[in-house]
Amino acid sequence: MKRLVSLIIGLLAICGLLAYSSAQLERSSGSTGDKVLNLYNWGDYIDPGLLKKFQRETGYHVNVETFDSNEAMYTKINQGGTHYDLAIPSEYMVAKMKRAHLLQPLDKSRLTGWHNFDPQFLNQPFDRGNRYSMPYFWGTLGIIYNDKFVKASQVQHWQDLWSPKFRDQIMLIDSARDIMGMALITQHQSMNTTDPQKLRAAEQKLNQLAPNVKAIVADEIKMYMVQDEAAIAVDWSGEAAEMLANNHHLHYVVPSEGSNLWFDNLVIPKTAQHYNAIYAFLNFMSRPANAAQNAAYIGYATPNAKAKALLPKAIRDDRQFYPTQSTIDHLQVYRDLSPAKVELYNDRYLEFKMHH
Repeated sequence: MKRLVSLIIGLLAICGLLAYSSAQLERSSGSTGDKVLNLYNWGDYIDPGLLKKFQRETGYHVNVETFDSNEAMYTKINQGGTHYDLAIPSEYMVAKMKRAHLLQPLDKSRLTGWHNFDPQFLNQPFDRGNRYSMPYFWGTLGIIYNDKFVKASQVQHWQDLWSPKFRDQIMLIDSARDIMGMALITQHQSMNTTDPQKLRAAEQKLNQLAPNVKAIVADEIKMYMVQDEAAIAVDWSGEAAEMLANNHHLHYVVPSEGSNLWFDNLVIPKTAQHYNAIYAFLNFMSRPANAAQNAAYIGYATPNAKAKALLPKAIRDDRQFYPTQSTIDHLQVYRDLSPAKVELYNDRYLEFKMHH
């Protein structure tokens, strides 16, 4: 009898362990019952204080899983087996996910903060009518310079980077669309052109820049610039904000003749399950005070006009990150190009990198 009791206790313990393991597995794959929200986000891309506030206010527990590229996020959602309720892709990836039927449309009748958004950041070509996406942050591609080595007047435009005085002084972000796009703008072309001749001309223009290029790098660009190891960099505004916060000699310029305007967006993947939590979170994040708190924490520009009005004057009037309307009018949003057209960009860009 004693052995039988021990056996029963042992079996119950195993069952309990299996149930716990199953719960842990379910939790890690993003599905923990009704009172949760499974958020798939870039790393450190939301104020943790807001997540705590949302959980306190609503009782929903937020599980956060992170990705480091749009492509990695797309692959994981496309493969299935996940139950993310919300994800945060960039604009071209929204178009790609929409085409692949990986998104659910937003139920606008359940959204209470839509009127807070600046209309110029809505109804973009990648998602007309915002059927599938709510804007989260926006930003630009621009020039970071160190005032120890460079005067502001020397780097106001893309063409300035080709000056012989900047030999071996420029860091470029390793991004085909952005670096090719920069060259295209100097030739008065669209950053979305797929004309092979125009792309070849852009590559030839970049080849002329090669003597000035110290390195073509990814995340390390921040470290190099903060440590005064290069005079100039071409990078995104969000990365620039981080650099500027760590070195007061650094400044950021968006050339007035044109650049890239990018958006990160909240979307509902097709495998989402917790709709009450989803809409509670979307409404929570679009409240001006919360969106302003998030923008102050992240350092990117908010598309929420009422939130922007709540930001300190020094932030909302900072032309580095909230450019003038005339500059915004010249910014271009990347279109999602076909794989063959993307290959055209990549090929020309790789030719330039080899030349460098």
